[in-house]
Amino acid sequence: MKTRILVTGGSGFLGTHVVLQLLAAGYLVRSLQRTPPVEGEHVPGSILEEETIRRAVKGCDAVFHLAGRVSRDRRDASLLEELHVEGTRNVLSATGDRRVVYASTSGTIAVSRDRNECATEFSPYPEKLVAGWPYYASKIRAEKLALEIAGDRVVVLNPSLLLGPGDSRLSSTEDVKRVLEGRIPAIPGGGLNFVDVRDVAGAFVTAMEKGVPGERYLLGGVNWTLRKFLSTVAEIGGVRITSLPAPGMLTLVTAHLSEPLFRAIGRTPPVDVVSAGMSRAFWTFDNSKARSDLDFRPRPPEETLRDTIGAI
Repeated sequence: MKTRILVTGGSGFLGTHVVLQLLAAGYLVRSLQRTPPVEGEHVPGSILEEETIRRAVKGCDAVFHLAGRVSRDRRDASLLEELHVEGTRNVLSATGDRRVVYASTSGTIAVSRDRNECATEFSPYPEKLVAGWPYYASKIRAEKLALEIAGDRVVVLNPSLLLGPGDSRLSSTEDVKRVLEGRIPAIPGGGLNFVDVRDVAGAFVTAMEKGVPGERYLLGGVNWTLRKFLSTVAEIGGVRITSLPAPGMLTLVTAHLSEPLFRAIGRTPPVDVVSAGMSRAFWTFDNSKARSDLDFRPRPPEETLRDTIGAI
């Protein structure tokens, strides 16, 4: 008898790829989401509706909890808290003793002001640093909750910036699009890690069998400076970057001054406060644990960038 998996957030960038790879691996898939999936069964609803989750999980053997929202807008703080923390609580409460593969983010572990730091799964939560970044603050609280109340059955995966084809909402690839359109006002001094969404989706499938409950796994491709990332995107995309390097504090001050003015006239600021703060940080880490335990083998970064640009 085939294993049936419930997937929350199956219509998202990561979720779409996970669903397709689960189906390709021979699993039966049921999605809990508001819109019908590309393939598989569908239960309409939200992770904020506990009774709907109970109905959706009936007959399923395991759960992939991917639902959430990516936003850098500080005005979304309450919504992000509700979706990530209360939504996760609802999923874990409604799914009984089933195994859960949970999508967190590398930003709950791997973010620092120190350019020489390379995080691992044993690094502490950077709660003070991300306190003003609602997405990451809420994801830390959600991850801690998941491990606290269901650590004996939850496998936590922490992917970095997801790139690749299929991001129809530009939830992760918006910054690549900004480079191609010449909308980078300055080159920040921070660093990042990015990874192909297809490789991460494969790791999620593997984690259902090989992941250890109560453990976290950082899923990342390469650690690059933001300057290298932006220049490589520009080179592959056939565009020129005319922006000059800007001191991180100058960028942050500019954002603090300009964001309220742009918001007041109903326009999107060129640099918001959260993005400016994030661009000063280093989101770098070691993916050795995922390589060892989950056979994680990310593809070359240039391939990911080419496919990302080709899909925009």
